[in-house]
Amino acid sequence: MSEPLRAAWTQDQWLGSLEDPQQHHDLARLYDGIYKEAIFPVFFFQSRQINKMTVEKTSKLFTPVKVGSVELKHRVVLAPLTRLRADKTTAVPVDYAAEYYAQRSSEGGLLVSEGTFIAEEAGGMSGVPGVYSREQIAAWKAITDAVHAKGGYIFCQLWALGRVAKPSIVPNVWSAGSKPFVKSTGSTELPPKFTTMAKVDIDRFVGHYRQAALNAVEAGFDGVELHGANGYLIDQFLQINSNDRTDSYGGSLENRFRFPLRVLNAVCDAIGPERVGIRMSPFSRFQGMREADPLSVFVPWAKAIVKAQPSLAFIHAVEPRIEGGSDSPDSIPKTDDTLAPIRGVVSNSDVKFIVAGGFTPETAVKHASETNDLVGFGRYFIPNPDLPARIQNGWPLTKYDRSLFYTPDRKGYTDYPAYNLGAPRL
Repeated sequence: MSEPLRAAWTQDQWLGSLEDPQQHHDLARLYDGIYKEAIFPVFFFQSRQINKMTVEKTSKLFTPVKVGSVELKHRVVLAPLTRLRADKTTAVPVDYAAEYYAQRSSEGGLLVSEGTFIAEEAGGMSGVPGVYSREQIAAWKAITDAVHAKGGYIFCQLWALGRVAKPSIVPNVWSAGSKPFVKSTGSTELPPKFTTMAKVDIDRFVGHYRQAALNAVEAGFDGVELHGANGYLIDQFLQINSNDRTDSYGGSLENRFRFPLRVLNAVCDAIGPERVGIRMSPFSRFQGMREADPLSVFVPWAKAIVKAQPSLAFIHAVEPRIEGGSDSPDSIPKTDDTLAPIRGVVSNSDVKFIVAGGFTPETAVKHASETNDLVGFGRYFIPNPDLPARIQNGWPLTKYDRSLFYTPDRKGYTDYPAYNLGAPRL
């Protein structure tokens, strides 16, 4: 990779650009340059290969699987995608979000919604929807009805930002510990002021998660996914990079698991474990994370999840080649960075395992044939709303336009057509 592109590859720049449309547009063009230089040639070759064949109807990727309370007809999952189209004041989803999710629905397919704030104080990013007000619940009901009309299922991803929230948006930035998030080496920007959560705050946030899960079910969601990845609040309690507490919520693994397990158990008690999943990103350095030995934390964490909730719907894990929302050419995974030990824990239970991160149609078909996993797709679901049908039929994929990921209108959101409206759909 050329040095100018390498120097520009910083996730904090990308997130910061969301507040500046011109900067965001410029970075989007640059990041697409990085992608084309370092990653896209591989994808293009693989895409051409799969377009020469039709995936057999009996491919494991297109076999039924029961995930918690839902019976899926295939294993291609829409991974959660932040799109920043919600009202910036009320956090109510836009009315055309129903069209967006319906377009990406398929008979017996599973969608996981964009990250959705569990409470106003859990937020701190403009354009993200919530599921804590009556108006928000009503808007989500229109979305879930649209998905169900297409024969699909949808889980709501429940999200709290923690220490990475913007103090200009929320009065208090809550953190698991006293360590600030420093955006990048050499940055002159001071870290935002935040408040380390006291036990009363922890209790309140557990209640927020529980109520948000109940609200999601009222809104018609088939279940919820707890966002426990990418350096957000649950992840902040899990890892010592952010959790330097000396009380019963910090220090040992048992203590660091305490808040995440309280959240998990409260949500499962509220709506049933078969309606609950949880996401993790063991290897990501995004937002100042990653343990020195990630598996020493996340294998025990997977065991704790399965032990606490053996009837949980799924664990959703991010592959090591992904940093936050992007492939990161500068973070080539170590040879020992693998989800296999975590998969081993899950495979010995009734919990299903979803993997996501950088899959192409060809690698997804191959991965599904070698494991019992479901495979999540994010960015390629954006310009290919009928992605499962395209994979199954070997149809070519449309390349996404990163500069349109977060624009506040329909462009790059609902204006991507299906490959062939007259073709059989899943």
